[in-house]
Amino acid sequence: YFQGQEGLNTLSEFRYNRLYRAKNGMPGMGRDRRGKSADDLYVEVPLGTKIIDLSTDEVIGEITLHEQNLLVARGGFHGLGNARFKSSVNRAPRQTSPGTPGESREVALELNIMADVGLLGMPNAGKSSLIRQISGARPKVADYPFTTLHPSLGVVKAGSNHFVMADIPGLLEKASEGVGLGFEFLKHLSRARALLHVVDILPSDGSDPVKNYLTIESELKKFDDELFKKSRIIAINKIDLIEENERDKVIKDFLKKTKYKGIAFNISALNGSGCKSLIFGLYDLIEQKNEEE
Repeated sequence: YFQGQEGLNTLSEFRYNRLYRAKNGMPGMGRDRRGKSADDLYVEVPLGTKIIDLSTDEVIGEITLHEQNLLVARGGFHGLGNARFKSSVNRAPRQTSPGTPGESREVALELNIMADVGLLGMPNAGKSSLIRQISGARPKVADYPFTTLHPSLGVVKAGSNHFVMADIPGLLEKASEGVGLGFEFLKHLSRARALLHVVDILPSDGSDPVKNYLTIESELKKFDDELFKKSRIIAINKIDLIEENERDKVIKDFLKKTKYKGIAFNISALNGSGCKSLIFGLYDLIEQKNEEE
């Protein structure tokens, strides 16, 4: 069986261990003692894992729930010992019946991370810092691009409620054509109920935040129009780097040039400023999407 475990985030374990074999049962013994069936083998996978038969390309099933089990290969059937053939006319039979071998199957695993909110943004926009600030996730954070090499999940508390947020590697221009690291992870956002576009309002590389924002939006649309249509919120990050008396002007100028008309939150992922309002704004959006469905 494959079994869903909500605490797992990646399939990295299967890179090193590709063969899983259930143990054999115990054979029967003298004095009419029966054999014993072996325990079932459960292979734990993250929620959102799709199991595909490599010989037919058929999708066997998908794991979407915690402790959900999916049978992919049946065990063999036990044989019958000579005692099974004992009768009134044959008290010491020599006849036995062999068992049948278990099934073997080659499968591929494909993971689409299940999250309520998916993070978007350029490399070094502060996505990992944000998920560290508002959840229990601890992705690597450093002052250089592509610190995030794998998707990471964090559980965010909104009062007595909570939701799951996914951070993927940052996107670059032409990501939809395979440039950078984020492209192959965009599929993980396909199941998110909403997206959060994190914008670095004062990039350390001197790039234009307006151009960066428009680049991400353009690449998202090129990759998948349905993903582009998902509801989203903007988090304007690193406002702590702007003089307080200049913040309103800088932010208004950004919103005007991008022609963004949706919900925007001004935050600092570093010191937590504005993050509480952002959390509840995201939770309200998720609830709205749940009601629509």
